[in-house]
Amino acid sequence: MLAASASQISRCTLGSIGGRIRCKTRICFVAIGSNCQPHRHQVCYQHPLCRNFSTKETPQLVSITDHLDELHKIPLADVRNFCIIAHVDHGKSSLASRLLEYTGNLGHERQATAHQLGEKTTSEYNQDETLAITSNNTASKERATKSSKHKEIKEEITLLDTLKVERERGITVKASAASMLYKHPCATNEHGWILLNMVDTPGHADFGVEVSKSLSSIEGAVLLFDSVQGVQAQTLSVYDKARALGKQILPALTKIDIPSARPLEVALAVSDLFAFDPDTIMKTSARNRIGVREVLDSVCENVPPPSPLSDDDGNMLRAKVIDSWFEPRRGVVCLVRLLSGTLSENDRISIVEPSIDGTGPKVGKDTYSVQEIGLVMPDRIRTGKLDVGQMGYVVAGLRDPREARPGSIMSLQKTMQTLISNQMELPSSAALTHQSVLYASVHPMEGDGFDEMHAAVNRLALNDTGLEIHQTAGSSNNGGGPFLGPGLRVGFQGLLHVEVFRQRLLDEFDLEAIVTPPKVPYRIQYLESKNYKRPPGAPMEEVIEDLADWPAQGHRFKVLEPMVDVRILAPMEYAGSIMELTKRKRGKGMQTKPIDENIWLFTAAMPWADVVTDFHDDLKSTTAGYASFDVSEADPPQQEADLVKVELLLNSEVVDPLAFVCHRDVAQSQARVVCQKLQEVLPRQQFVTVIQAKADGKIIASSRIKAYRKDVLTKAGKTVGGGDITRKRKLLEKQKKGKKRQQATGKVQLSQAAFNSVISRS
Repeated sequence: MLAASASQISRCTLGSIGGRIRCKTRICFVAIGSNCQPHRHQVCYQHPLCRNFSTKETPQLVSITDHLDELHKIPLADVRNFCIIAHVDHGKSSLASRLLEYTGNLGHERQATAHQLGEKTTSEYNQDETLAITSNNTASKERATKSSKHKEIKEEITLLDTLKVERERGITVKASAASMLYKHPCATNEHGWILLNMVDTPGHADFGVEVSKSLSSIEGAVLLFDSVQGVQAQTLSVYDKARALGKQILPALTKIDIPSARPLEVALAVSDLFAFDPDTIMKTSARNRIGVREVLDSVCENVPPPSPLSDDDGNMLRAKVIDSWFEPRRGVVCLVRLLSGTLSENDRISIVEPSIDGTGPKVGKDTYSVQEIGLVMPDRIRTGKLDVGQMGYVVAGLRDPREARPGSIMSLQKTMQTLISNQMELPSSAALTHQSVLYASVHPMEGDGFDEMHAAVNRLALNDTGLEIHQTAGSSNNGGGPFLGPGLRVGFQGLLHVEVFRQRLLDEFDLEAIVTPPKVPYRIQYLESKNYKRPPGAPMEEVIEDLADWPAQGHRFKVLEPMVDVRILAPMEYAGSIMELTKRKRGKGMQTKPIDENIWLFTAAMPWADVVTDFHDDLKSTTAGYASFDVSEADPPQQEADLVKVELLLNSEVVDPLAFVCHRDVAQSQARVVCQKLQEVLPRQQFVTVIQAKADGKIIASSRIKAYRKDVLTKAGKTVGGGDITRKRKLLEKQKKGKKRQQATGKVQLSQAAFNSVISRS
């Protein structure tokens, strides 16, 4: 530690508090008596002595890239595994990128900039919170001036969002990880280093499988709350998941430097709703690097280190698979966390799935040679070796991620028999099984592109574990009829998942596909009937995922539709509109609870089919975009309802993918809306296109698209036949017959817009 002369101190300080010379924003060392102690100060850039003094006193920076060969010296007690969870668009990826910048993963120059500009802590922000909000624009200009020499450094605050769809939409679709090195007093090793393994997670409910995978591999989670929007619906969802798994939760506010931020109000609401101590809620801002160091300190102090295995002898390798994905050139890449032992390149490994249901561990038949191994920071750095406590990637020649599912354990082939026979500990994660909540058919734009599309969807399913490919619809009967041709039946986790799936097909495979309107599964219970009897051996109850399997007219049956509990958070002034919308969507059991003086929580049980159609758009329109909602399975999960299947016909030809199910009372009104929308989006043909909706064997709505018509009564600018009406009638009748033949043999081209029109029926 360097000492400063009294003249230097007197020139660079702005004031003295309690006998200690102090300035406002950065760290320097000032002399108090015979000791030199660190304090925060604001550099007086007018004085060269102050500028030189502050530069010399910058604390030593540590980066994991400089100490890759020394990571094996870090004991398990100095390892922290954590993730960042929050509602969508609450700043998870931005904060994660700032943590990477602060710990030196993005280079020494950016690390120095982060330390220079981001030393303000929550306690200091509390002291001048009012000033920071009112003078935000001025402060931003001053900060930009001070850091002008760093203008060449490109700002990137979404480094962990690697997919094109993630960067375009500004959302996280797939969880990603990174390892960091941070110096902290709580470390037990001689260097004082803490190894931080961080996982960034999606925020949208449609990608909850990724959140569950991340939570199963860490000991603590940083829960973010937007200082402007406050508590949101999916904040409750991710909190419940982390709480159910017993994870240590660290609350933090984000975007506190926005002029419209309400940090005090949001902090009080969070403490009331989640029982957090208000003093433990951190205040951060990724844009201005506020509170970044405090987050790292809190993780080091409050997140417990991973527990060592009870039978760890230091030699037995056990590496837990956190995630796996497919790359065209390298095959399957596994993200693993070492629980015991050491994993090196050229090791021969086997994969075992721990027992979850008491049936015992399942050892894979194949063995693999480790081709490449290293750390993720977030770029992959090849190290050739991983030690206990580290989290990194493994390339071992696998061709299918399903061979290394999340929760599986990698071990050396030569010790696998000992591992199983001695019944050594194999930590098992909670079962990450998921069930699709929506089903849709995927068809190629061109009739001969099915094989190419099939291969692309299978390849995409290797990276997206939320997809569920059920069957191939290869014939014209179950593949969309003459309008679409053959297709695939795919299960999804939500409407956003459907949109992301279609966009990833286009971005990654340059393949444009048609995705039919998603359908929810229904449970059909057949009743005794004299006229229509079930075939011998046929079940009296079945689940319908494809409406083509809906019981034919005349059968007696009951329909049980899936129900969900909907949680809506919105400003209080929209309470009446939300209650009216919920009632219109057949919601039941509405309950309200105030979160703070502005935000209320509305809960109700609603049919899942009404939620996935246009509930999101209607809710945003009703509340001017201020509301958010989250869903969970209701109790009971299904409920009997008076539902009817509505079929759409084009020129008397049934189009199964356009069919939908709705309540009998609104069948006619919704059918009219769909017919009207199809009339607007379907292309005009040389023949008349008749659009009809049928329910219970009756036509309940209809519309038509007029045909293009040539003026056959005019030729070369002259009227044919003069004044002879019989000649004119003959020409018109001939044209009419030709149009009729075209209508019988012509094909209506269906676009994605036609199928989207069925999704929203209000």
